Formats: sequence, C-alpha cells, structure tokens
Amino acid sequence: MLFLSDQELDSLLLEDIRYGDLTTRALGIGARRGVMTFSRRTTGKVSGLDAAARVLQRLGLSVAVAGADGQVAPAGDPLLTAAGPADRLHQGWKVAQNLLEWCSGVAQATHDLVALAQSINPRMQIACTRKTIPGTKTLALGAVIDGGGTLHRCGTADTVLLFANHRHFCADPADWRQHVATLRLSAPDRLIVVEADNETEAMAAIDAGPDLVQLDKFSPGAVSRALAYAKTQAPACRLAVAGGINTGNIGEYARTGIELAVTSMPYYSPPADISVRLHPVP
Repeated sequence: MLFLSDQELDSLLLEDIRYGDLTTRALGIGARRGVMTFSRRTTGKVSGLDAAARVLQRLGLSVAVAGADGQVAPAGDPLLTAAGPADRLHQGWKVAQNLLEWCSGVAQATHDLVALAQSINPRMQIACTRKTIPGTKTLALGAVIDGGGTLHRCGTADTVLLFANHRHFCADPADWRQHVATLRLSAPDRLIVVEADNETEAMAAIDAGPDLVQLDKFSPGAVSRALAYAKTQAPACRLAVAGGINTGNIGEYARTGIELAVTSMPYYSPPADISVRLHPVP
C-alpha cells in the first residue's frame, strides 16, 4: 500500500464538500441515520478501497471494509459500508465513489494488459510510467500495483534514464560509451537505462553496455532485430519497449520475446462502474 496523508485525503473532500450538501440541508434530513454500501456492478479488480474508507472515516462515519485492494470482487458483493448521519453520508458519497471507480479502472486495465501479455509470453512484465494524470500520482501508482503491474519510475531520482534531450547537452551526443561510463561513475548504486529512438541508436546503445535499453516507439520487427543484436553483442543488457503500448498491440510485442513493456495507457482507461446505495436505518 502506498502512503496517502490525511492532508491529501482532506483535499479530495474539500474540492467537493467545503460548504456542505445543499440538497440534504434543504430537505432537513441531515440528522437521520443511515447506511451507505459500495459494490461493483460487474466482476473485476478493486483499487482505492483503503483510500475511500479513510475518506469516509475523516467524516466521522463508521466504516466496514470487505476484501482488499488488488482482489477481484464479484458483481454486487459489498466492498465498503459506512454508517452515520445522512449529511455526512451524502458528503462522502461521491468522493469515495470517484476514488473507487477511477482506481479500480486503472487496476483493471493494468490487469488486462498483463494477462494478455503473459498469455503469450509468461515472463513479460508491464511497467507503468510516472506520466500520471496530474494530482493522481499516488493513487495511480497504487492502482497499477493492485492490477499486477510494476512501476517504471516514480520520479527522476529512482533510476538513471538517459534521453536524447540529455545527450543534446553533452559534448558529443553520439558518444554512448562515454555517457554510460560517466553515469556509472556518478551514480554507482543506480541502474543505468538509456533510451533509443531508432535502430541505429539501439545498436550503439547496446554496444555501450548499459543495464537496459528502452526502445521508444519501435515496431515489433525492429524490437526483434534489437533483441537478436543484444543477444550476441551484450547478453547482460536487457531491453524494454515503450511508446504507444496498449491492448491492441501488446500481443505482437509479447511474441518478440521482449520481457518488459513500458506504458501510461492504464491511467486513461474507463473507470469501473461502482454502485452506491444509501438508505435510512431506525
């Protein structure tokens, strides 16, 4: 589980309920006690459950959680139940629902991508990037893990990743060996990853001996050729494919034998459909 502070949870609530729920207030029903239940309308992955529960607890509601983030929940089974005054239930309703829907959608999309890739190449892993929708990073990365994916980079200090935009500032942008040697000397405890934008760069990058070469927007055929070259010239150097990876093409890449695909696709997938029912109790 990734860490969300109370301040972050409060900011989600403040976006929606700072001035209360006008409808509940106008009806005069705020003091009535009730129960609110969340469930998936279709069977699928669940994520954001812990965050949603904590949001409701921030409102002073009594919360019971069924299951856990990362599990597959059957359609209609309760995921989360909250009890308390109607005004607080209505204030927490949409914030918690949005959390569950969006996070579960990311987790499901990640799961589907991993399952499709591994049905062809069981060793293939899906790593999601730090290019999340602004403001959603911690939730998004947690949802990726819940969906069975891995994290590519949470931030720029995680690993060394040499882009062309870095090399443009070097004395000789095409001196891959010098770049890799400099990076190994300056960051000895980090993986050295370099990105290649075409096949010529890929061969030069592989020859330089980094830990991993990231192939950006390569066709499956170009990936196969790079894998064959690395196998003979630098067996210790791993390759990853990145750029435009989705459920429509992951099968083609999996068939090349590459074992790592880097993508941002799950962040922009449809949210899950979460049903929320509220009713009064005596």
